[in-house]
Amino acid sequence: MTKVFPNGPSSSCSDATETVLTVWKKSMLLNCEGFTVFNADGNLVYRVDNYLADNKGEILLMDAAGSPLFTIRRKRLSLADSWVVYEGETGANPRFSARKQMNLLKSKCLTRVVELAGSWSGKGMCVYEIEGCYGKRCCVVYDEKRRIVAEIKRKEAAGGLSFGTDVFRLVVQPQIDTTVAMALLILLDQMFGSSSTTP
Repeated sequence: MTKVFPNGPSSSCSDATETVLTVWKKSMLLNCEGFTVFNADGNLVYRVDNYLADNKGEILLMDAAGSPLFTIRRKRLSLADSWVVYEGETGANPRFSARKQMNLLKSKCLTRVVELAGSWSGKGMCVYEIEGCYGKRCCVVYDEKRRIVAEIKRKEAAGGLSFGTDVFRLVVQPQIDTTVAMALLILLDQMFGSSSTTP
């Protein structure tokens, strides 16, 4: 069986300053939906275990030990598909907000992510814009200066075989924290995953 986690550093052609994570759209626990995320050495770094497969309203991003890092919640009573990312497991410290772009014919943008931390009005500044096609695992995350800070790419096994859409790479540049990049990936999956319209 082909290994899911990244190849060792000797076979990697990536830039030394970027972090390459392998994302497996599979929970480590039976009967759960979620993600299992490995670093370049094959070590578990993040996990998402959604115990209630039909509960798509709240997702918890954890580190390898199971400590909560971010809680991603769907906004209730919102006309658009809107989400809020909170620090840790509480709903007290909103960090980001994102809304699914509805008119994808006129824009390449899938979502714009607004920073809420430190904003008294709740109308923060757009800090990330995500373009591409999540269904094909081909997305680019831009910061407010239009620099590429993260990318979602298909992963291929040795010999050019594709893993499909359940195993893919998250390439993170040093301008963004890997935990934030992982939270953005979860937002995309909630907005454009298999149960949603997949652009």
